[in-house]
Amino acid sequence: MSKIQVKKKLTTKPTSKKSLAIMSFEKGFHFYTNIDNYTGITATNLNEFESNLKIIPAESIKFHLQRKDFEKWVKYTIKDAALAEKISKIKEEQSTEDLRKELLKTVKTSIP
Repeated sequence: MSKIQVKKKLTTKPTSKKSLAIMSFEKGFHFYTNIDNYTGITATNLNEFESNLKIIPAESIKFHLQRKDFEKWVKYTIKDAALAEKISKIKEEQSTEDLRKELLKTVKTSIP
């Protein structure tokens, strides 16, 4: 009688596939400072989105918040309605850097 040894793979399951799933460039979030003024920065998942929020020009944050682009992308592309709702509640009547900080804090809570 022979013994068969089975090696078990250790896998860690992410708590959310939303932030880890990489989408195509076309479906990514393309940061603009104004219509037809692309920054050259695109996020293809929620982790990249959070990282890019730290480096995009301040006017890009205002531009996209006013148009509700962040919440639309998160809701319809990332498929995270709860995060989109949180983003929609960010008050625009603050400095751009305060908006950046609040947006970063909000997004960070949804990344495992």
